[in-house]
Amino acid sequence: MSNQELLQLAVNAVDDKKAEQVVALNMKGISLIADFFLICHGNSEKQVQAIAHELKKVAQEQGIEIKRLEGYEQARWVLIDLGDVVVHVFHKDERAYYNLEKLWGDAPTVELEGVII
Repeated sequence: MSNQELLQLAVNAVDDKKAEQVVALNMKGISLIADFFLICHGNSEKQVQAIAHELKKVAQEQGIEIKRLEGYEQARWVLIDLGDVVVHVFHKDERAYYNLEKLWGDAPTVELEGVII
């Protein structure tokens, strides 16, 4: 699976659980960690966990290894490492505080219109 297809799979999985303000950053040439960061948030701990759970389920169904999953129990900032795509699922109260979009402001935003199926 290409990294673009992996990004699309992740975007659709978080969208299925009504993640808000879904943003993808192209990290190629900026970070050695991943090619894309996908950032979104949920409005409650339960929703954050539901988003993370859905992504984990979809990845496993596709045979994609989850390299790391952090923060699920606290549901304030869940990080899901899919290799070329790292997904950050925030609680709405934490997203503005960490402001990853500003921290990685030199990373171009990926247009998601047409990616969500």
